[in-house]
Amino acid sequence: MKYLKRPFCPNCERPRRTCLCSVMVRLDSRYRIVILQDPIEARHALSTAPLLEKSLRNAQRNIDETFDPQVVIGPDWQDCAVLVYPGENPISAEHIREQPQRNTLIFLDGTWRKTGRLLRLNAWLQLLPRMALDAKSQRSNYRIRRSPRADGLATIEAAVQCLNALESERDFSPMLRAFDTMIDFQITAMGKKTYLRNHKND
Repeated sequence: MKYLKRPFCPNCERPRRTCLCSVMVRLDSRYRIVILQDPIEARHALSTAPLLEKSLRNAQRNIDETFDPQVVIGPDWQDCAVLVYPGENPISAEHIREQPQRNTLIFLDGTWRKTGRLLRLNAWLQLLPRMALDAKSQRSNYRIRRSPRADGLATIEAAVQCLNALESERDFSPMLRAFDTMIDFQITAMGKKTYLRNHKND
């Protein structure tokens, strides 16, 4: 028996029946966004990195386990990049704004275990200053994927919080409409009873 492939939207790359184009935005930012995505996460249907990449004109997504900083960022990577990830002695948004050369924000996309592995496999990331997000200011709305950390955010949520802190005169929250709609579609597909049984205490 032959199975027909589901038709996909060429723009948002989601199945036609769950197309997100009507709620997606395309924004500009002073900061370049570089997403380093774990290959397994790239195959996950509910990954938010593609939404982030499509929501910002200066975002780029790179899928692999190891990365060459000169290729994905450029020869000045040590001077221009900041890693958005928890760590010791993080720098503040204000500190980053005072360094105009720091115009590239790196996000690791995957589970905590997978992003920890990306850190180990790419020793150059340890050379970068880190910006840690305010865990108390936002609770994740990723209602169907569990995080082992209370401060765990989806990659697109982390990017919105980070950019709102760095460019306080603007609001990047509209980027989350596509994320919230994607989750709503999934909850509808699984059924309310199944969702409540498996995720009501998340």
